[in-house]
Amino acid sequence: MLNIALPKGRLGEKVYALFEKAGYECESIKENNRRLTFENKEKGIRYFWVKPSDVSIYVERGAADIGVAGKDILLEYEPDVYELLDLKMGACRMAVAAKKDFRDNTATTLKVATKFSNIAAKHYQMKARDIDIIHLNGSIELAPILELSDVIVDIVETGKTLYENGLEPIEDIVSISARLIANKSSFGFKTEKINEIKNKLQQIVENEQ
Repeated sequence: MLNIALPKGRLGEKVYALFEKAGYECESIKENNRRLTFENKEKGIRYFWVKPSDVSIYVERGAADIGVAGKDILLEYEPDVYELLDLKMGACRMAVAAKKDFRDNTATTLKVATKFSNIAAKHYQMKARDIDIIHLNGSIELAPILELSDVIVDIVETGKTLYENGLEPIEDIVSISARLIANKSSFGFKTEKINEIKNKLQQIVENEQ
């Protein structure tokens, strides 16, 4: 069995549809139940749903042979996995945002609120900018409004939430999308099967562009 970790939610449903289109269907995954694993013995695959931020952990530690994780997760946690393919799904960007009247005073330490502390730290390290990272787990946009931070580093899709709260993107850091990843050991032992899946997915992704 090839174990495949899928991210829960809308993105995961799109990812499964892609696998299904590539010929790796599993009818039981569409049933309305509380099961956590779904198998197609004929195709030799087993799917399971996990929290999006946990996919890379399952893959890195070998509980899953392959999985689909956002580039933001791969950059933030730097799991020791192979990144095989950009699925061109869930496209957005990691950006710096601030109040519309923000002006950076480089003489002071910049206060940065974010869920992505590692990405933010590396971004400002490259600029040699002195920062104070404030790690938050939700409602990042609130931080500049209440003057907890000067700027935020967060995922931006349309920017609607930012604009509605008097903020705006001021700098893009990196483009984000869903990536097919593989456990390094699994890739060594199951190279043919994993490459077969990767190549079929790649063909579909390229044809849909």
